[in-house]
Amino acid sequence: MAAISSAPQPPAALASSRQRLRPRAWRALLRLSLIGGDLLALNGALIGVYQIFREAIETSGAIIPSGPVAVLRFLLLFNVTALGVFAANGLYEMRRGASRVDEAFKVFTSVALTAVGGIVINTLLPQIGSEDLPVTRDLLVWSGAAALGGCLLVRGLHRATLIRLRAHGIDTRRLLIVGAREPGLLVWNTIRRRPALGYRVQGFLSDSVPVGSNVAGLPVLGRTEQLGRVIRATQADEVIIALSGRSTQALIDVITLAEDESVLIKVYPDTFQLITNNELSIGDLSDLPLVPVKNAALDNPWNRSLKRALDVFVATLVLLFGAPVFMLFALAIRLESRGPVFFLQERVGMDTEPFWMLKFRTMRVDAEQLGTWTTPNDPRVTRVGRLLRRTSLDELPQLINVLLGDMSIVGPRPEQPHWVEQFVQQIPRYMRRHKEKAGLTGWAQVNGLRGDTSIEERTRYDLYYIENWSLLFDLKIILRTIANFLTGKQENAY
Repeated sequence: MAAISSAPQPPAALASSRQRLRPRAWRALLRLSLIGGDLLALNGALIGVYQIFREAIETSGAIIPSGPVAVLRFLLLFNVTALGVFAANGLYEMRRGASRVDEAFKVFTSVALTAVGGIVINTLLPQIGSEDLPVTRDLLVWSGAAALGGCLLVRGLHRATLIRLRAHGIDTRRLLIVGAREPGLLVWNTIRRRPALGYRVQGFLSDSVPVGSNVAGLPVLGRTEQLGRVIRATQADEVIIALSGRSTQALIDVITLAEDESVLIKVYPDTFQLITNNELSIGDLSDLPLVPVKNAALDNPWNRSLKRALDVFVATLVLLFGAPVFMLFALAIRLESRGPVFFLQERVGMDTEPFWMLKFRTMRVDAEQLGTWTTPNDPRVTRVGRLLRRTSLDELPQLINVLLGDMSIVGPRPEQPHWVEQFVQQIPRYMRRHKEKAGLTGWAQVNGLRGDTSIEERTRYDLYYIENWSLLFDLKIILRTIANFLTGKQENAY
């Protein structure tokens, strides 16, 4: 590949969005298939072993449930417990190059804890008015052994399938290595020996090796200061920083260059760092220790699932109970001015994926021909539109975007593509706000940063939200949004 020019280039975010969407969907599908396989193995082992010992259990005088309801209730609680235990043990993190021995130990621990959970559930069932199930020592031992074997078999088949898929370009990751000396070469050689990991290494970035030269079969694509441009040009998914003899500040400077892009950043510590930092949280790439940089809370799939559940619940609730009010808004808009009730505009969302954002129309139909940025007392705004904008009720149709999965209830507000291209050139770390879904409301908005206010300040608030997310934080922002609406404190809403 040719060296990357040092001349300024517009971000290729929108052009690469389609390529980024498909790998995310595949990864979710692969994780769901692993979850389904584990649950199938656990339930198959429990039900299969019970059928084998059923006659012996019945002849022993044990009380058999009179109907299927008690069994179904137990299986529901058992599966929820199993899912929680397996997830808590990190068995659905889908780490590349994870040790099979470590995975087997985690599976053993999870199966054992799930069995204990099953016993506790069965003991408590009579307390909620349900029948308990007959449990014998043989049933416990053999179902536990069958569940362990089944889970390991399922995971072996899943791994073999994943290797074949990666050989055909599915679930692969485009990787850049920063550093072409000994640490970088060690990372490259490790990845090269293990094609099953699914990495497609694009090349090195180096300050010591001339740009355009070839090192161990890989091209040097640019200098470290060009990292952002090279990421965009190669559409990289991940960056491994493997530099030696650099100061902490120099390392932070390199990391900062990659933070504006929607990439995973990892650092391969040199020998001195490995000796002096004994408390680092280290994730491995086969035999190599790699330290992830700023692993945000929403990088965890379970946190994302929790946030998604809150989104669906709130959006469904408001749309159902607010439907009559929405119809009144729609009628008022049509009575005042000719044109559609809703206004659709292309915005940039998570991973720079464009989507069509819905709003109640608050301006004249020809508003976009008369200007772009909304200002106080904007003459393009209709009378009904002014009321809706001052109360932020014009944003409510975005609840449909939330249900469609384009947006979240809480998150950074989405911008139009041409503004994103401009802001990314001007504001450091701006693209990090696109690592999460755009929101109907956000931390910046409840603090009055909306409309014609500082984009730099908004970005700081958005990044604070992303790096400090919690479900409680989301609830706090939702409650403050409601409080601002009820008290009329809609700052900079026009």
